[in-house]
Amino acid sequence: MADREEEIVARLRRGYEAFNRADFDTAIQMAHPEIEFIRPGGQSPVEGVEALRAWMEPEVLENQQIEPFEFRVEGDKVLVHQHNRARGVGSGIEMEVDTWSVWTLNDEGLATRLEAFLPHQKAEALEAAGIRE
Repeated sequence: MADREEEIVARLRRGYEAFNRADFDTAIQMAHPEIEFIRPGGQSPVEGVEALRAWMEPEVLENQQIEPFEFRVEGDKVLVHQHNRARGVGSGIEMEVDTWSVWTLNDEGLATRLEAFLPHQKAEALEAAGIRE
């Protein structure tokens, strides 16, 4: 992996680690002020760093952990295959699922867009990242 790619992956890993320890103020530092988060399942997007920071606060899910296990850098985009674990706040129901994220970064390495994809949307995630298999 080239130095630039290693730096990008290291920065994203630090963001995931901060999120997993509920240090959302640190996690959000990798986001551009005008970031757009495209949520899965046709939900409305989250626009702007303040809205994304508010979205991170647990309401429905608690103990949410996202463990990235594969990063693929393609130009200004990074495809992340990740394992998600969480528990429902009221129900206590445990959830585990592998998902995909595509990060779009600007020249300063800040995320301007984050797209989330469900397990069955691998092809869409690859396409969004500009990766052909």
